Amino acid sequence: MSKSVGRSYALTPFRRMVVELMHFCSKVPGCSVDRRLHLGELLAARNACFAKPSWYAIFAKAYGIVARDTPILRTSYMTFPWARLYEHPFNIVTLNIEREWHGEKVILQAHVRRPECRTLAAMDDKVRYYKNAPLESIKAFRNTLRMGKLFGPLRRFMMWGTLNLFGRRRCHNFGTFSITSVASAGAGLLYVTPLLTTTLHHSLFDEHGNLEMRIIFDHRVLDGATAARAVADFDEVLRREILTELRSMRATLAA
Repeated sequence: MSKSVGRSYALTPFRRMVVELMHFCSKVPGCSVDRRLHLGELLAARNACFAKPSWYAIFAKAYGIVARDTPILRTSYMTFPWARLYEHPFNIVTLNIEREWHGEKVILQAHVRRPECRTLAAMDDKVRYYKNAPLESIKAFRNTLRMGKLFGPLRRFMMWGTLNLFGRRRCHNFGTFSITSVASAGAGLLYVTPLLTTTLHHSLFDEHGNLEMRIIFDHRVLDGATAARAVADFDEVLRREILTELRSMRATLAA
């Protein structure tokens, strides 16, 4: 009786890009801080809105406000031609959004500039665009597909140059901070391998509106105390500016 055997098949362009990202992520000495956020009021205010802004939109704007006022959070570690820090003048958030392409689940890295300067409704429109627009019409998708099809050593060299040589290009191509979550699938990530200076991810809400918010940070750029203050400031912004805006959205609709 013959034994069953498996099969081998080539990596798709998007899977190649994941491999490359993990290669560069492995070089970042990441550490993690977390804080339990009590967001019952915020959750209630969001639920009262007719068009509920996504949590991606809410968290991106809130952290954007923190990073606007804390320049080290939009600073990147560069290695060539000498080790140095590059501070970008404004925030660019990278949102990891799952899409389907030719039957394959792929992660689209969606970039939004200056999230702190947008209304929650405008931020939510950007998130919905990346979730629902035809993939071929999205520039980030076309760029990723093009890179994934390049000859392997050339692709890695180009990514290395972008991450380590040109600070401005690094931030425009990869962002200054990122947010990722699998909460929509009913789970939470315990740890994320970082590429950028800070990456946010969170657990599921409990029945009281609480969740665990975690920030993974590049220890070459900042220390644990700075990251801890950042997540505390993030909590304060959520319960102040963001809560006020959510309530105003409801009041505007009622009027």
